[in-house]
Amino acid sequence: MVIAKLLAGGILVCGLAVAGGCRGPAANSDPVALSGAPLVISDGSAKDWRALPADGVTMGLSDDDGALRLDFGFTGGGYAIARREVDVVLPENFAFSFRLRGACPVNTLEFKLVDETGENVWWRVERAIEFPAQWRTVTIKKRQLEFAWGPGGGAPLRGISAVEIVVTAAEGGTGSVWIDDLTLQELPPATAVDAAPVATATTGDAAAALDDDAETFWTPDKTDRSPALDLDFGGSREFGGLQLDWRADRHALDYVVEASDDGQTWRQLTIVSGSDGGRDHLYLPEGEARRLRLLLLRSSTKFPPELAGIAVMPLAWSRTREAFYAAVAAESPRGCYPRGISGEQVYWTVVGRDADPREVLFDEDGGLETGPYRGVVEPFLRTDGRLLTWADAETSHELVDGFLPMPSVRRRTGDLDLTVAAFVSEEPGLQGVVARYRVLNRGAVPRRVDLDLAIRPFQVNPPSQTLNRPGGAAPIRTLAQSGGVVFLDGAPAAIALTPGGRFGAVNFHGGDVVADHLRHGRLPAARSTTCEFGGASGVLSWPFDLAPGDSAEVVVLVDPAPDAPPPPPLSAAEAASFAAAAREACRRDWHARLDGAVITGPPAAREVLETLRAQLGYVLVNRAGAGIQPGTRSYNRSWIRDGSLTSWALLQMGQTAPAVDFLEWFAPHQYPDGKIPCVVDRRGADPVPEHDSSGQFIFLVAEVWRHTGDRELLQRMWPRVAAAAGYLDALRRQRRTAEWQTPDKREFFGLLPPSISHEGYSAKPMHSYWDDFFALRGFRDAAALAADLGLEDERVRLTEIHDEFAADLRASIAAAMARHGIDHVPGCADLGDFDATSTTIALTPTGGAALAPPGAIARTFEKYWEFFVDRRDGGDWDAMTPYETRTIGAFVRLGWRDRAHELVDYFLSLRRPAGWREWGEVVAREERVPRYLGDMPHTWVGTDFVRSVLDMFAYADEENGSLVIGAGVPAAWLQAGGVGVRGLETEFGSLDFTLVRDDGAVVAMVGGDLRMPPGGIVLRPPLTGPGGDTEVNGVTQVATTSGDIILTTLPATVVWRGW
Repeated sequence: MVIAKLLAGGILVCGLAVAGGCRGPAANSDPVALSGAPLVISDGSAKDWRALPADGVTMGLSDDDGALRLDFGFTGGGYAIARREVDVVLPENFAFSFRLRGACPVNTLEFKLVDETGENVWWRVERAIEFPAQWRTVTIKKRQLEFAWGPGGGAPLRGISAVEIVVTAAEGGTGSVWIDDLTLQELPPATAVDAAPVATATTGDAAAALDDDAETFWTPDKTDRSPALDLDFGGSREFGGLQLDWRADRHALDYVVEASDDGQTWRQLTIVSGSDGGRDHLYLPEGEARRLRLLLLRSSTKFPPELAGIAVMPLAWSRTREAFYAAVAAESPRGCYPRGISGEQVYWTVVGRDADPREVLFDEDGGLETGPYRGVVEPFLRTDGRLLTWADAETSHELVDGFLPMPSVRRRTGDLDLTVAAFVSEEPGLQGVVARYRVLNRGAVPRRVDLDLAIRPFQVNPPSQTLNRPGGAAPIRTLAQSGGVVFLDGAPAAIALTPGGRFGAVNFHGGDVVADHLRHGRLPAARSTTCEFGGASGVLSWPFDLAPGDSAEVVVLVDPAPDAPPPPPLSAAEAASFAAAAREACRRDWHARLDGAVITGPPAAREVLETLRAQLGYVLVNRAGAGIQPGTRSYNRSWIRDGSLTSWALLQMGQTAPAVDFLEWFAPHQYPDGKIPCVVDRRGADPVPEHDSSGQFIFLVAEVWRHTGDRELLQRMWPRVAAAAGYLDALRRQRRTAEWQTPDKREFFGLLPPSISHEGYSAKPMHSYWDDFFALRGFRDAAALAADLGLEDERVRLTEIHDEFAADLRASIAAAMARHGIDHVPGCADLGDFDATSTTIALTPTGGAALAPPGAIARTFEKYWEFFVDRRDGGDWDAMTPYETRTIGAFVRLGWRDRAHELVDYFLSLRRPAGWREWGEVVAREERVPRYLGDMPHTWVGTDFVRSVLDMFAYADEENGSLVIGAGVPAAWLQAGGVGVRGLETEFGSLDFTLVRDDGAVVAMVGGDLRMPPGGIVLRPPLTGPGGDTEVNGVTQVATTSGDIILTTLPATVVWRGW
């Protein structure tokens, strides 16, 4: 039931409102403190609340039969906030309670407490819930609150200035929510269950179950027809579950656990069916009662069960399903559970089709999802009476052809290899993800090997992934096989195409399929199971006799089309043939899709170039339809920030269609006032204001125009460009009043207002130069687009806006540096902070570096270099974001070629796993300590790397209007055939060139379909000699002192001798 979910998990709390004598700060009175009786925060009157909807959201508050009624209407994303200002001192321990009902689609409920400063927020969120149709009372205790955001960083919450009850769009739509009787109650100090309760039983020695002696047992009499054990705590106590230890082969198969607050009225907490004995773990989250009762229904033998111990577990033990599973996994050998469930960091990648919104995750140990957020298929081997797990193996990873999004894992244990490959099949009737398992006997003697594919209630996405839809558990309530098809909760999840496999299934209380069955050399006997808890697991198993050097193959189709009929039975040879053909078809398809710019190099360049190419495939897998997304789980949304820069990388690599598709899909989500939303997802636009968005949109339009020359598209986009520029102009004018010309605010004059577009300022919005540099780019591009369309008046007007804004930005940077006493360009005007990764955009793509005081940009990156070297060479650090790969391109543009390659080498070392050539959004120093990683692969990070590597080969220098070639190519890459570029797309056209050291000379050949840049083409190869003659097309030409040659005609062959 819905209310059970609300009561068990709590409701999100982040702010508090007080009515009935509780006055807000404006009342100029002392804060209200509790004096024993519950404090009425709101009696349902709407007059005390304010409606604060997001842009594009309709909202109304009204009185309805004594309750507060909140009506909302979503046309996309967004939120509807009901806010009540208060001034309340909180007791040491407390609980809020209120009555709730709703008539609306599934949406997210937030209950927020705002502290006395108004800047720090505490909350508890219930995501995507079904609101109860009838009144239910919900209670939220202090311990259930989480710090949400604010500069306080989670300092203890002592008092509150406001409560906000919020409905946030999940499914969206329209509806109503009613809230009544919001009260605050003081609670006694929090207590844990740490003293033994008093035990009684219908028969037998009840105390034996609590004496911590494994050799004594509570055993009811054989004549006891309704045996029961009662635990009395002497008062109300909180608990998270029970742990029961049974005597071997003398356990209860079926039993019930009940709870009571008075010993008279009992409520059922759980039913256990089919226990396998040993230790039973009972998940009872957020439990609270005075008494617990164990009712035995059926014994495993003709004798009464014997209970050696019963432990009452703390709340934290079952705080989440993931915490519960972690506790259970800790009792089994390492390798019996997935890394993420066992408390180790796991890494993963994605498998799917271009633009398909449905992808599956594949982890480094060979675990493959049966669908998004669904259970996982995990491979194991059994041989010589031993279960071989990921913990026993040396593991390596590959992508097909080094860069295609077709990953594989090889686990080597002794002389046995297990290789798991995953790729997409488009074969009619066999569409889905193919998992191919190969077992190889590399030894000198025959081996009997069982390949076991366990199906378990876990996501590949681990519990440490907490954003959006959290990772960890993936409940399975029914599990069965029919005709080779494995069904999870009634839907097809996997199809065993290779015949000869056996299947077994077991519910949670019957034991985990790996830890309690396969580890002991047996399969569950049942072919189907039901588990109310959602902990069902099962296994597909194939036995093989392998001679030395022999291998065996099993093919399974996971995440098949839900409405596809079961495929006809295949022989083992037919299944293998299908897999081979599907793999080759998938390989050909990806090569065709990724056809575009080609960059080649010697073996020394292999890792860089294949990592670059891998990102392009990952971008296409991650995108949902036309929506370019940085990931598929935590970031299963489309930001204009990520999308514009990713599109720029795609355009340069000749991937024009995805960039154009993204632009045309995103553009209609613009707001009537010209604002470009920061993000769009299946619900529509998110109204959160992030002021970089409009400039990035204009930049995207300009880049698409520059790379495609599609005038009709530009004409269609122009009204949106003009509106976005107008919105930015209105924003900057908010800071051009007299208020912002005073000495204490001069560094803010003319800037865009604060926003949280820069993630470092999410706790409190700042005047971020990230926003301003993109606005600068937006104004410049808008003026250029007006000129290209022949709109002279608009060009003049927008140029004037650009120039005025550039002057204000120049003055602001200088003033902020002076205010904070720094010599680097700060991340924001407010703090004077150091954030070189953010400042890279001043160099590219915004071209605003010249607005910084002389030398400030170089000093910023010198400081970053010092920081980088210290971290790389052993300095203390915890985690970093590989967005830092942007600095590679910055160093190239600053002329720091050798340093740039030290950055490259370091960032490549942070790919995990290296063979899949990907990064998450976060990389930690401690590889196996669990933490949030964003998504893997994170393709905004990945395309930051792409853009930096492309700068190494060629970039446009906007200051002098030239195209610079070879500025980041290292000398080592000129050996063994050198480097070659074909079809690299620039704003001047398509570039081809080669650069090689041959017979003591450096030779460059430059051509392509290019119009000559105004500043010419600058060749800047890595020259290591003392200097000598230089020829261009056989004619001697004088090079610069560093060996640069400027070309004004193409094609050209340039030879440097003696350099």
